[in-house]
Amino acid sequence: MEAKKYTVGTTGPNIDAFLRSIAKNAGLKVQWVIEAAQAIHPDFENPDVVVKFSGADVELLLANKAELLLALEQLTMEMLRMTQDEHSMLQFDANDYRALRIEELRLSALTAAEKVKKSHLPFHFSPMNSRERRIIHLALRSDSGVRSESAGAGPGRQVVVYPADMPTLPTTPGPFRPRGRRR
Repeated sequence: MEAKKYTVGTTGPNIDAFLRSIAKNAGLKVQWVIEAAQAIHPDFENPDVVVKFSGADVELLLANKAELLLALEQLTMEMLRMTQDEHSMLQFDANDYRALRIEELRLSALTAAEKVKKSHLPFHFSPMNSRERRIIHLALRSDSGVRSESAGAGPGRQVVVYPADMPTLPTTPGPFRPRGRRR
């Protein structure tokens, strides 16, 4: 059996030093524990190392769909020079956000599947990151009445759930354009 590339012993000190620098410079009042992952949702996520945050500013990490938490995770992966294929080996969490989000996505997938089977029309999820799209696909993999595909590009990439016997739609949604002030 091949040894794990990412362990608390090999990457923990680098992660800790990086997060200390970020937290100090940003003035974040958070603490973290770096630990070997427990397989809570092995069908959906199975990281090697988990960083769990707590503290006075943890709600800042979780605001806007955990945008800051996910950004810190991404920056840490870049600092560790993890390849795209290795990104699932590291997970940041706070207040069990990841477990709750997995369950939310799983239930959304099942609800969408039922809607598609009743209406015989495709269902388009809102754009989401690759980890969340993967959870939708995995939640539907054993449902023979539907199939799921990712469509779109970049930040506009989304999951589309089709009836099993329906071909992929010839047109996909256009590129994602965030709403905001126009110049």
